[in-house]
Amino acid sequence: MSGLKQGEVNLGTTIMAVKFDKGVVLGADSRTTTGSYIANRVTDKLTQVHDRIFCCRSGSAADTQAIADIVQYHMQLYAVQHDEWPPVETAAALFQQMCYQYKNQLMAGIIVAGVDKKNGPAVYDIPLGGSLIKEDFAIGGSGSSYIYGYSVSLAMTRDGSSGGVVRLAVITEEGVERIFVPGDKLPEQYLG
Repeated sequence: MSGLKQGEVNLGTTIMAVKFDKGVVLGADSRTTTGSYIANRVTDKLTQVHDRIFCCRSGSAADTQAIADIVQYHMQLYAVQHDEWPPVETAAALFQQMCYQYKNQLMAGIIVAGVDKKNGPAVYDIPLGGSLIKEDFAIGGSGSSYIYGYSVSLAMTRDGSSGGVVRLAVITEEGVERIFVPGDKLPEQYLG
C-alpha cells in the first residue's frame, strides 16, 4: 500500500494559488483517492479559514482538514479579539507551526492565500515538512509539475491521481467568488 496506513485516504492532488494586484486566485482539482481507488470525485480542496483567507489542501485529507479547522477557530478568535480581519500571514504562520511541529505525524502540504486590509493580497506555500515561503504564486500536489505554464485542467488529464472537476476561488477585498467548472466543460489541452 505504498506506506499508507490501512484505510487512510490520500489525496492525489493539483492545487495552486496566484496573486494579482487586487487579490488572489486559488484552484484545485476534486479527486480524492485511496491508493488507486477513487473515493470521491467532487471533494472541495479549497477551505475557507476566514472571510478572505482560504487554504488549498494536499496530502492526507484527514490531516489537512483537521489543521484547517484549528486555524479557522483561531482566525475567528483573532477577528473577535482585534475587531478586524486577521492577516493572511497570521493564518499561514499557524498552519506552518502545526505542520512543522507535527511533521513526523502529518502528511500535509498547504497553500494559504487571501487578502487582508493591512497587507493586501498574499500567497504562502507550506510544503511537506512545514517550511513557510511567501510567493507570488504557489503550486502543490502530485499534478503540480504539469501546472508550470499550463493549467489545472492539463494536470488533471496528465496526472492519474488528479481529476474530477475544477474549483476556483477569486478573493479580493470586495468579496469571494467561487467558480465551479464541471469535468465535461474543462478546456481541451493540445500539446505539440
